[in-house]
Amino acid sequence: MKKIKIACIGNYPPRQCGIATFTRNFINSVVNNNKEINIKAEACIIAINDQDQEFVYPPEVTHIINKNHAQDYLEAVKYINFSTSDVCILQHEFGIFGGNSGVYILPLIYRLKIPLIVIFHTVLRDPSYNERNIVREIGKRAAKIVVMSQMAVDFLTTLYGIPPDKIEVIEHGVPDFDFMQNSYHKRKFHVEERKTLITFGLLSRNKGIETVLNALPEVVKKHPEVLYIILGKTHPAVTRVSGEEYRNYLKLLVRRNNLADHVYFDDRFVSTDELLGYLSAADIYITPYLNEAQITSGTLSYAVGAGAAVISTPYWHAQELLSDGRGILFDFNDSEKLTEILNELLENPKSLVALRKKAYAYGRKTIWSEIGKKYLTLAMEMIESYPGAADKEELIINPLLLPKINLGHVKRMTDSTGILQHAKYNIPRFNDGYCLDDNARALLMTTMLYKQMKDQDALELMSYYLSYIQYMQNKDGTFKNFISFDRRFLDEKGSEDSFGRTIWALGELIHFPPNDAYFELGREMFLMASSNFINLKSLRGIANSIVGISSWIQRFPWDEDMTEILKVLTNKIIAMYETECGNAWQWFEPVLAYDNGIIPFALLNSYEVTREDKVLSTAEESMNFLEKAVFKEGYISPVGSDGWFKKGGIRAQYDQQPIDAMAMVMMYSQAFVVTRDDQYLRKMFNSFMWFLGENDLCIPLYDFETHGCNDGLKSNGVNRNQGAESILAYLIAQLTVLSAH
Repeated sequence: MKKIKIACIGNYPPRQCGIATFTRNFINSVVNNNKEINIKAEACIIAINDQDQEFVYPPEVTHIINKNHAQDYLEAVKYINFSTSDVCILQHEFGIFGGNSGVYILPLIYRLKIPLIVIFHTVLRDPSYNERNIVREIGKRAAKIVVMSQMAVDFLTTLYGIPPDKIEVIEHGVPDFDFMQNSYHKRKFHVEERKTLITFGLLSRNKGIETVLNALPEVVKKHPEVLYIILGKTHPAVTRVSGEEYRNYLKLLVRRNNLADHVYFDDRFVSTDELLGYLSAADIYITPYLNEAQITSGTLSYAVGAGAAVISTPYWHAQELLSDGRGILFDFNDSEKLTEILNELLENPKSLVALRKKAYAYGRKTIWSEIGKKYLTLAMEMIESYPGAADKEELIINPLLLPKINLGHVKRMTDSTGILQHAKYNIPRFNDGYCLDDNARALLMTTMLYKQMKDQDALELMSYYLSYIQYMQNKDGTFKNFISFDRRFLDEKGSEDSFGRTIWALGELIHFPPNDAYFELGREMFLMASSNFINLKSLRGIANSIVGISSWIQRFPWDEDMTEILKVLTNKIIAMYETECGNAWQWFEPVLAYDNGIIPFALLNSYEVTREDKVLSTAEESMNFLEKAVFKEGYISPVGSDGWFKKGGIRAQYDQQPIDAMAMVMMYSQAFVVTRDDQYLRKMFNSFMWFLGENDLCIPLYDFETHGCNDGLKSNGVNRNQGAESILAYLIAQLTVLSAH
């Protein structure tokens, strides 16, 4: 007999919710069903606690994740990887996990070293940006995705792009009901003289109970023996926000409709055995949900499995499960139609029994013992076919998987003045105007793109950015930085950082000009600015300028004056390094802040020209120090802007910025150029993949729909704004990767 161990992540009793009940029943079904298929399973549960709750869990719960503690997810995946588990099964619903739309689960699943099967309890037709991306990322990592309806398959393939062969339909499991126990349970609940209707599940407004309460007055006139049981406590998320407001509203409606003798509220989360008794005592089960957007309903599955006569609104799962005469549908909020259906069934006992028998016969296929066999068989298939970590690692750095270069968002952000600074989501913000930094980056990006691909859109856009830079240059060669949307200057002289980025962009244009006119204008502005080079004091202003000057010298290698300026600026940076450098701190200033990789990148560019050993050794030492600070298990975690990393302090993890990932990509690319060491190519690819989801939250910063790039990685998700700096950093990084491959 084959043996497997399953690590299962999800809610678990004594926590009271549908997912917890499902997880327990699922575990029991796979552990106790092994004889027929010759598989023996054992399981450990990684339980999710909500809002710092504490429960006394049974022994099978061996690890706990506190929903909103990001570190707990990383500790959990370490636990799973070091356990003897063969496969991990994740119960997924967005509300279970912490972070924006439950994003905290992604770092866990991406670090698993065993196959992953994900059971989707919810698949949304109209997901938010974060929800869609999270499902897509789960789809990439999962060996198999299980859903409980065919409509869920359709959604996953058409809306989320998940391959159909990765999806398996296994219906919601149900307990093994005894169809013949109706009379016994009616006597047990003292309702043997009543026609019982029931709705059960955690109570919330979307359940639509008022639809039934408004239908009942006309029903009880003809059938005074009717009793409607509303079983279930109020959903914990509802009570936290509005207490028992909805239940109290329903009770008032009962009084208003004179239904006190015909409606019974049981405000409990009952045990499975007690629930089976209720369902067995029921004649008709009603799910009056208010909208169609429910892809799976465990309560509906239970009702069908119990052989209840089911009446339901046509939400997605009901349409599918109650087809072929297994139930009756009525429109949302249509109390009159519900009245008609109830009266007709109550007046025709044979129709009622026939409906129950048809539901029960179908439900026998979905009892937990049968469902458990399907899951065990699937788990064994995934274990035996699992390719292992090495194969996946190769795919992560494959440049053929990179998105096609698309300037859609750049064009959206650009007008005849230049590229706008900021966006609200992906919509340009005119009121923030323009800045030199972004237009210099845009000139750099379009120059690189035209050089590599002769892209005509890049050539056209280049003229706007070059024109902006010309407009901002002062008579002394410096540059203003900001102008408003109506082209009013907002400063007299920009920062040295913006100056350096402009010199870098102009140097690249001069080195690889698309035509003579652009070359001549770039050269004029560069020379006009050159009188300011020697006086630069800002670390990043110097570093960026060094890159531009190195490009100039590669175009004009005989320019000895510019070579001397390059050496002076390089020595300034080395002097900063020697001042701050100590045994545990090999950096140029007492803080790792922003755009860090640009500094070693600049020294590597300088070394390519000067070939001075000290320049290379300083570049390599500082690069290694930076790498230790930001590389984690094969991916980068840039220093967060929310506090940076001060000497002797603790590094901030968030908010991580795209320009830092871009700088790492360029640093490693240049390290390969000057050393020809292949390790730097691999690190370059790994750094770029930060944009595509290889990061602390395992969620892409690049937006495949808008072709923009989100402005940062926050502790609970991404910053959804897509400004110029971010998309330009992404495109420059990708062009660097493409040029190196």
